[in-house]
Amino acid sequence: MDEKVTMTLPAVFCRTVSAYPTHGALAFVGDQPVTYAEADAQRHALMALLEKAGIHPGDKVALLGTNSPNWVIAYFAITSMGAVAVPLLPDFTPREISYILSHSETRALFVSKGLRAKVAKDLPEDLQYIYALEDFSPVSGKDPLPPFEENAQPQREYEVREDDLAVIIYTSGTTGKSKGVMLTHKNLVFNALKGKKIHPIGPDDRFLSILPLSHTYENTIGMLIPVVSGSCIYYLGKPPTPAVLLPALKKVKPTLMLTVPLIIEKIYKKQVLPAFTKSRVMRALYKMPPSRKMLNRIAGKKLIKTFGGEIGFFGIGGAKLNKAVEEFLLEARFPYAVGYGLTETSPLIAGFGTHNQRLQSTGPPIEGLEVIIHDPDPQTGEGEIRVRGDSVMKGYFKEPEMTREVLTPDGWFKTGDLGVFDNDGYLYIKGRLKNVIVGPGGENVYPDDIESVINQFWFVDESLVIEEKGKLVALVNVNIEALEKKFNELKDSAADFYTEKIETLLNEVKDYVNSQVNKFSRVSAVKLQKEPFIKTATNKIKRFLYQKK
Repeated sequence: MDEKVTMTLPAVFCRTVSAYPTHGALAFVGDQPVTYAEADAQRHALMALLEKAGIHPGDKVALLGTNSPNWVIAYFAITSMGAVAVPLLPDFTPREISYILSHSETRALFVSKGLRAKVAKDLPEDLQYIYALEDFSPVSGKDPLPPFEENAQPQREYEVREDDLAVIIYTSGTTGKSKGVMLTHKNLVFNALKGKKIHPIGPDDRFLSILPLSHTYENTIGMLIPVVSGSCIYYLGKPPTPAVLLPALKKVKPTLMLTVPLIIEKIYKKQVLPAFTKSRVMRALYKMPPSRKMLNRIAGKKLIKTFGGEIGFFGIGGAKLNKAVEEFLLEARFPYAVGYGLTETSPLIAGFGTHNQRLQSTGPPIEGLEVIIHDPDPQTGEGEIRVRGDSVMKGYFKEPEMTREVLTPDGWFKTGDLGVFDNDGYLYIKGRLKNVIVGPGGENVYPDDIESVINQFWFVDESLVIEEKGKLVALVNVNIEALEKKFNELKDSAADFYTEKIETLLNEVKDYVNSQVNKFSRVSAVKLQKEPFIKTATNKIKRFLYQKK
């Protein structure tokens, strides 16, 4: 696609419709995809409906729904008439949803049937209409609701400019308060066009979407990039449990998909690693580099088959990938790719494709973005990552002071992440600036690095390192199923025996971790975290909930 196209969402959508009108565009798994021409007709019909509902350029229209073709059509209809889309994460609580609808001054809402209960009965004053996302039928409103007419056309033409506000995405971050990130048409389209240069994508590609469309990661990379490329996107229609996902992979045979580290890490720990450690002979073979590489290569071929057999790009982002898992993926020659970004940068800042992988890096910055390390440490070269360019947000909605805190007068965005470049220009993330724990001698301790070591243990699902009374403490969520499989007696054992076994294992973790990290990063205790950690949409632990006051 010619990248000189006007950088607005309606412009790139129309360009794809013109180039690939009969190509499949959007579908649920198992259904016949609607073509780009058919999707365009639905987009126009929905614009006509929004006109009748009194929506004007600049008005806010919210989307609260699970992934579906209609979610995408609604998104492009809203932004094509100069209105502003407000995607809401399905995992938001009713209280959070009520706050966002009010704070964003939303005029209309599209909502999935299963999520209607999350919308308060006392609607904000600005909210006039609610429509069902399944068929765009009216649900409720303060006036008689106009119906959706499939063949309707909007009554006016809309002039949408590159610097117009396109979306307000409310973050669900690891550090607390949700903020409304204002992204323009140029922010999003620039990021999509530059992001697709990491890996060649075309009209014959098939995406399988499993992450929430309301999150900027899936929104730009899993929706906008395939749309500007003329690719077809498939949606599950149900949560991506193994029982739903595995048959879908066989049906779609995706060539591309996006995930978060937790998904591939679970596959490695629950399927790959047990196969290589089930006997003394296998364990011995797996410890020797030549035989380990051979075994990993065999496992890699099986993994590709698990994902449908035609996967050529397996994007991983949203959090740091465990080092041991990435080493396996490299040796398995699995076509994984890694990216780094934030909602405030639309989101992609850096990334590598399947041809230029580098262990524990996030790749070089994407073309056209300036990325620097601000005030680097003279010894390590580490400092705060700052970004400037067309991907950087306008600011936080109704939060000028918070905007000034992160955007410098000359346009640099302060990511709050610590990083370092290698000699080839590859970026390495060291951790969140707010998460860094300062040791008694002023040393920087990175919890992520310690957690990466802990998470390699076969019975550990996840871990979190915090500071408690001046000392480092690791909270560990264990895999009960793996423990019971290893120690059959746990199922019927007395509670004190069970507790004793867990304590022994946690002490083993502590001793091993402290032998692997520097003296400043040693943990004083490893404690059992009985309940699963509360996470964001991209499965990052909400650290602020566990910090000891």
